[in-house]
Amino acid sequence: MNPDSNSSTRREFLQHSSATAAGLALGSALSLPHPARAANVKADKLKLGLIGCGGRGSGAAAQALTADSNTELWAMGDVFPDKLETSEKSLGVQFKDKPGRINVADDRKFIGLDAYQKVLASGVDMVLLAAPGGFRPLHMHAAAEAGKHMFVEKPTGIDPTGVRTVHAAAELARRKGLAVRQGFAMRYDLAYREAIKRVHDGQIGDVVAIYSTRMSNRLSRFDGSRKPEWGDLEWQLRNWHLFLWLSGDWIMEVSVHSVDKILWAMQNVPPVKCHASGARWQQTVGNVWDQFDVTYTWENGAFAVLKTRYMDKCHNQHDDLIIGTKGRCYLRAPLAEITGANPWKYSGPRPAMHQVEHDELFADLRAGRIPNDGESMANSTLAGIMGRMSAYTGKEVTWEMALNSQLDTMPKNLAWDMKLDVPPFSEPGKTPFV
Repeated sequence: MNPDSNSSTRREFLQHSSATAAGLALGSALSLPHPARAANVKADKLKLGLIGCGGRGSGAAAQALTADSNTELWAMGDVFPDKLETSEKSLGVQFKDKPGRINVADDRKFIGLDAYQKVLASGVDMVLLAAPGGFRPLHMHAAAEAGKHMFVEKPTGIDPTGVRTVHAAAELARRKGLAVRQGFAMRYDLAYREAIKRVHDGQIGDVVAIYSTRMSNRLSRFDGSRKPEWGDLEWQLRNWHLFLWLSGDWIMEVSVHSVDKILWAMQNVPPVKCHASGARWQQTVGNVWDQFDVTYTWENGAFAVLKTRYMDKCHNQHDDLIIGTKGRCYLRAPLAEITGANPWKYSGPRPAMHQVEHDELFADLRAGRIPNDGESMANSTLAGIMGRMSAYTGKEVTWEMALNSQLDTMPKNLAWDMKLDVPPFSEPGKTPFV
C-alpha cells in the first residue's frame, strides 16, 4: 500500500467539493449565527445539543454526559415531538440523581425539519448528530459553519454527493479548530484496537485478505406500517431504515461498521475497486435490499470480502478474519486473537466501546487536543457506498468512479404535505451507474 494514498485522497475530496453548499438547504437557505463566545473546552461547562432523538441519539447523549461531569444537555431537536419527549424522559431517569445535567428548557426543545438549525443557534458548544444518515451531510456542514464541536454518528452520508459535503465540512472544522468525533464505535473496542495495532505492527505479516461478515435476522424496529393521517414524508421518516435516501440501505446503516473495520485493518487506505452482488428477498416495503456480497481490491493485490445479510431463518454470523503472510487475526466479540508465527489473545478490560469513544473525546478536549476523524469516516462511508452501487448496478466500481459519482438521493424542498414517491428498488444490469 502507498502510505501517501490518504493524503492524495484527501486532496481529491477537496477538489470535488467546491459546490457542496449548493444542495444543502431543505427548502430554505441556512442562516446560522456564529456563536457569541467560544467555550474554553479545557475548563468551561460544555452545553450539548442533541439532533436526532432516537435510540442511538439518546444513547450518545447519555454517554457524552457520563464521559464528562462538567457537561449539560442544553437543547434537543427532532422532526417528531414524541421522539423528543421519549428521549428526554429516558435521559431524565438515567440522570435523576444528578440534578442539572438534563437542562433542556421548553424553549430549547425544537421540532420539525428545521430543528437542527434551532439547536445550533441555541447557545450549545457541541452537537451530537444522530438523525438518519441521509441528513448527516446537511447537519455536519451546518454545525461546522456554526462553529460547533461535533459527535457524528455513522454513516456519515449515503451517497457520494453527501460524502463530499462531509469531507468539506470536516476540513472546515479543522480550520476552525472544531472537534469531529466519528461514530464508528468498533475503533474504540479496546480488544479490537490492540489486535489491529498488532496487525499494523506486522505481527501477522503483510495483510493479503480479509473476510468480514455481518449477518443477522431481519431488524424489526420498523415494519413499514402507515397511519391514515401520515403523509408520504412522515411515513418514510418514521420507517427510515427502509428507504434508500434516509438509511443508504442495510450495508450503510449497519454493515458499514464492518466496512470500517476492513479499512481500519488496511491502514485507512481505500480500495481501488470493488465488485458486488446482492438481492431483495424478504424485504417488502421501501426500496432497500436485505443481502450484499462485496469484494474490495487494493492496489497491492490484497482483497476483502464483505458478506452481509438481514434475513429470518438463516445462518447468523458477525466476525472478521484478517489473513496475513505470517498468521491470522480473528475478531469476534468478545474474542480478539492472533494465530500463526506470533500467537496472541486479548485478555484486558473491555469497557463499552460507545462509552469509550465519548470518554476519549472529552479527555482530548479537556487536554486542549482537538480530534478530527473526518478523513477516515468519509473514506469508510464512501467504501460502503461504492459496494452498494456495484451491487445495485451489477458493474465493477472503482474508487475514482465512486469519488466522482453525481448520485444525490436527497429529495429537494422537503415539506410535510409533499408527494414523495418511493423509487423502485434497483435491478443489476438495468440500473445505471450515476
